[in-house]
Amino acid sequence: MKINIVARKTVVKDSFRDRVEKKLSKFDKFFDDDATAVVTVTNERDRETVEITIRSRGMYFRSEQTTSDRFDSLEAVTDSLTRQIVKNKSKLEKKFKSTPVDFSPFASDNYDEDDYDIVKVKRFPIKPMTVDEAILQMNMLGHTFFMFRNGTTNEINLVYKRKNGDYAVIEPED
Repeated sequence: MKINIVARKTVVKDSFRDRVEKKLSKFDKFFDDDATAVVTVTNERDRETVEITIRSRGMYFRSEQTTSDRFDSLEAVTDSLTRQIVKNKSKLEKKFKSTPVDFSPFASDNYDEDDYDIVKVKRFPIKPMTVDEAILQMNMLGHTFFMFRNGTTNEINLVYKRKNGDYAVIEPED
């Protein structure tokens, strides 16, 4: 797995880089050599945020944790990623069926392996609008996300509200 470490408003020391490589090495059994992990470390006041995004075979695994200590955040975020993988192990085995994956070190009876139950399907017309209009519409509806057709690019986009209260846009990529 290729590991990229990005530092925002902070400096990453070699001891932390070594710890990241050691913690992410336990995921090597799940992913092939083409997998890429991006580790983003952010320092805001006395809060240390570690975000890990792993991309493998078109699938993304992402987790973010914030604590007062960078190493604690790293522990929490790798534990969270492990739980994500274990929780979805049967679906992942189907996705990666060409390469057998050994989930036994993370075996647990606490996770439901049934397919997801879709309880509602919603259809609505998508009209062209700006990102600002989409955010306004989302807020008026009281939702945390809103799908719309970007009036500038004519592509389907999605705006959403992040945990910290900021807004973000998801755009398709060719």
